Amino acid sequence: MKIGIIGTGAIGGTIAKKMVAAGHTVKVANSDNGDKLKARAGELGAQPSALEDVVNNVDVIILSLPTVAIPTLPENLFASVPDNVIIVDTSNYYPFRDAQIEDLQNGKAESVWVSEQLGRPVIKAFNNLLAETLLNRGKEEGSENRIAMAIAGEDADAKKIVEGLVNDAGFDAVDSGSLEDSWRHQPGTPAYCTELNKEELKVSLDKANKEKAPVIRDKAIAELGSRTTYPSHQEIVEFNRNLFPNNQTK
Repeated sequence: MKIGIIGTGAIGGTIAKKMVAAGHTVKVANSDNGDKLKARAGELGAQPSALEDVVNNVDVIILSLPTVAIPTLPENLFASVPDNVIIVDTSNYYPFRDAQIEDLQNGKAESVWVSEQLGRPVIKAFNNLLAETLLNRGKEEGSENRIAMAIAGEDADAKKIVEGLVNDAGFDAVDSGSLEDSWRHQPGTPAYCTELNKEELKVSLDKANKEKAPVIRDKAIAELGSRTTYPSHQEIVEFNRNLFPNNQTK
């Protein structure tokens, strides 16, 4: 497939690398220009592209930007993009980084808000795993205890295509429902960054609590941020799992 990725940070860059390795043609754009973008694209095996070009002549567009950056995208960026092009939102809302976005503070699902900003339907995916997990913990299809990723959206065909990309990245996919349901794998939920297999993820999605999630999210960030040394990847996963000791089993 032909894939355009906006954002080449920890998540976007890793997705680009994984998609190139799987044989897809990947274009990338970021806030840098010229030599910096070329160097980053070279690291990823992708083609550097201007923002207005990265969305053209592709099958899938992946947005890997901080939530606060979504409204800064050019207003007509997707105006000439055909309706059958899939747009994937990987973002997660953190008020300490993204400021107070009123709709999100009032409980609107993050990717519903993103869809409204873009004026286009989106699929929510690649958001409930840490970058280190995405980079190093994928397994071949059919492997025991393969880590799973949640996918939300309205278009069943689009979700099937994204499911294939998730599989290419080394993970199982779990359909979490409509875009309105995507809150079930936002920060502060048991599905978020806990490295669950397919069956465990299904249980955790079902047990998510919408009202408690923002409180848990902010408390977790405060506690991790107060540590004198930065926790290891495995320590973060274990910390997140311990927030929900009864949520990974039926």
